[in-house]
Amino acid sequence: MALGLGFAAGLALWFGFRQTYEGPLAAAAEIVLRALERPPVTRLSARDGEILVNRSDFPPDSPRPGLPADDIHFNFVLLTALFALQPRFWEGRSLLRLLSAGALLFLAHVAALVFQVESVYAMRLGDWSAVHYGAVARNLWAGGFHFYLVAGRFSAPFVLWWLLARKDVSGSHGSGRLRAKRGSRSAPP
Repeated sequence: MALGLGFAAGLALWFGFRQTYEGPLAAAAEIVLRALERPPVTRLSARDGEILVNRSDFPPDSPRPGLPADDIHFNFVLLTALFALQPRFWEGRSLLRLLSAGALLFLAHVAALVFQVESVYAMRLGDWSAVHYGAVARNLWAGGFHFYLVAGRFSAPFVLWWLLARKDVSGSHGSGRLRAKRGSRSAPP
């Protein structure tokens, strides 16, 4: 029940704020991309569920790639659903952990968008790609983004939930050693 409610809450938040979220996502990824480029020429902007890629060295009449943004950040819904499994996840420390996980997931989204843009540059611009990207760079950028699409976008929420919100299995904060009952003649191992 909590998982379903968390999923519904996450879905509502995602639908309500996804276009607002895409602007800062594009701006942060642009900063990283421009730091990697010499000269810095990439401009990213968010519009209608897409991240538009523009380079100042593209010919004026060439098409500008539009990348689907939902593929990158839909996993926020999964993160919210997982955190909803915690008792009173909307209060105090639980909410702080969810917000921390959301901030870390934002960084994962920035990295995924950087890999996506670089994979477009490396693989989809014909002769330009072949001239500017070697085999290692093509495999790095395309493989990195492919990994995110296949495994990373689903595993990132689970990893963040496991690191920040999981409960101790034993319910105690002791050393993990078994304790003998009082009056028992056997000593703990």
